[in-house]
Amino acid sequence: MSLFGMMRTGSSGMNAQANRLGTVAENIANANTTGYKRASTEFSSMILPSSDGAYNSGGVETKVRYSIGTEGAKVFTTSGSDLALDGGGFFIVEGANGQEFLTRAGAFTQDGDGNLVNAAGYTLLGYEYGDGDDPTVVVNGFDGLSKVNLASDGLVATGSTAGSMGANLNSGDAVGTISTTSLIVYDSQGNTRILDFNYEKTADNAWTIEIIDRESGDSLGTQALAFDADGVLTTSPATITTTAKTGLAGTGADLGSLEIDLSKTTQLGYKFNPDGGTIDGNAPSKVAGFQIDDDGIVYVKYENNTLEPRYRIALANVQSPDNLVPQAGNVYSQGVDSGVIVTGFAGSGDFGNIISGALENSNVDIAEELTAMIESQRSYTANSKVFQTGADLLDVLVNLKR
Repeated sequence: MSLFGMMRTGSSGMNAQANRLGTVAENIANANTTGYKRASTEFSSMILPSSDGAYNSGGVETKVRYSIGTEGAKVFTTSGSDLALDGGGFFIVEGANGQEFLTRAGAFTQDGDGNLVNAAGYTLLGYEYGDGDDPTVVVNGFDGLSKVNLASDGLVATGSTAGSMGANLNSGDAVGTISTTSLIVYDSQGNTRILDFNYEKTADNAWTIEIIDRESGDSLGTQALAFDADGVLTTSPATITTTAKTGLAGTGADLGSLEIDLSKTTQLGYKFNPDGGTIDGNAPSKVAGFQIDDDGIVYVKYENNTLEPRYRIALANVQSPDNLVPQAGNVYSQGVDSGVIVTGFAGSGDFGNIISGALENSNVDIAEELTAMIESQRSYTANSKVFQTGADLLDVLVNLKR
C-alpha cells in the first residue's frame, strides 16, 4: 500500500465528513425556516485497481440529497395570506428576474403594490378570473399566470344583469286578478331601483307577467305564462328579458337589460306566494379584505360581505420532487432527473389542498442532526488519525537514509 495513497484516503474521508457536517450545520440553521427541506449526505466508496502484491486504497465521495418530498408539520397563524399545502404540490412563484420557481414556503404578505410576496421576495402566481369565468389551467407550462394582486380598487359597484323570480299563483283567482311583488335591482352606478312584477290572470291556466319600473312607471317587458292541469309552468323558455333604460333621471346611470328566470313559478290552489327573488350586482362598496379557500380561489371581500373571485392559485409538481434543484430563497427549479413540471389546481389529481392561515414548518429533526454531528465528528477525527499515521510513517521512511 502506498503511504501517499493512505494519506489521500484519510484526506478523502475528512472531506466527506466535512461535507456531512456542512449539511448538518445548514439543517440546524434552517430548523425554523418555513418550508425548508432537510439536506443529507450520502457516501459511496471509490475503489482503485489493486494487485496481489500491493493494495491501492481508494476513498469516498459524497452526494447531497434533499428530502423535498417529505412534508413538514403545519402550524396555524393569524394571517389569512399565510398558506400551507396539505398534500403534494408546490406554489409557483416568480423571482425579481421574472423566472418562475417552485416553493413550499407560503409566508406571503402584501407588498407596496398589493402583490403577495413571501419572506424571500418571491411573488405568488395564479390565474385571473376573466368576466367571472373559471380560469383554465395550462398543465404543461406557466403561460397565463399572473401575479396575485390584492390592491384595493376603491369603491366598486356592479350593475344588475340577471336574476330570478318564483311565485305560486292562486289557481282559484278570478280572471283579471292582479298579484304584485317587487325586486330591488342595481343600475350601472350601484343605485337601487324597484321593479314591480305584476301577475294578471287572463284565463284558466294562463297568466301574463309585466315588469314595471316603479320610479318612472315605464313597462320594461311582458311575458305570457301557461300552465298544465297540474299547475306546472309549460312556457319555454321560462324567462323574461327586460328593456334596458339609459340616462336615468337624477343620476344619468344606465339600467341594463335583465334576464329574469321564471322557472320556479307554479299555479296551485294556494294564495299568491312569491319567493323573494334573486338578483346579481351590488351597491358601491369598499374592499374590506380577502379570503382564500381550500381550492386556492382568492376572493376579494367587500364591506357589504360580497365575495368576488379574483384569482385561483396555481400549483405545480414533478415526478421526483427530491431531484429538484434547490435555489437561494428556499425555492426549486426543474432538474435533469426530476421529471417535467405539471401544473394544476389544489384538490385535483395529486395536488393537495391549500390551508389559509397556516405555514409548513421545516422537516428538520434537531435530535437527528445532533446525532449526525457527533458521528461525523468522531469519523472526522478517526480519518485525521489515518492521515497523521501516514505522515508519521513517511517520516520514518525518510529517516531510514540518515
